[in-house]
Amino acid sequence: MSLRDKLVQRTQPLLPGEQVQQVFLAQSGASPWLSGLLGLFGQTFIRRRIVAVTDRSIVVFATDFNGTKPEGVLRRLPRQHQIGPAKGIWARINVGDEKTWSHVKFRKEIVAADTAPARR
Repeated sequence: MSLRDKLVQRTQPLLPGEQVQQVFLAQSGASPWLSGLLGLFGQTFIRRRIVAVTDRSIVVFATDFNGTKPEGVLRRLPRQHQIGPAKGIWARINVGDEKTWSHVKFRKEIVAADTAPARR
C-alpha cells in the first residue's frame, strides 16, 4: 500500500461526508534546512502535519511523532484556498497561520489541489 493510500485511509474517517481528493505530508516549526543541519536534535523543533484536500475544504491535521497518523484537526480552510505555488526542494506552502513546508515529492498533489475545482 502506498503512502498516499495509507494517508487517505487514516484521514477519511475523520472527514465524514467529505471525499479526500489529495493528501500529503508537511511540516511546520523550524525550517527544514535548519532542522536537517541539527540532525536528531533538530527534529524536536518541527511539527509534522498531514494536509488533506477534500471536495469541500482543506484540512490540516496534527500528527504523531512519525507524522503519518492524524491526531486531530488543527484548522479547516475553504476549498478555494490557494496552497502554492510550491517551488524548490522544500516549498513554503500556505495552509494557515504557521510557517509550513512541503517536500518536492508532494508537488503533484499541491498542484492538483490548487487546480481542481471545488464542489459548490
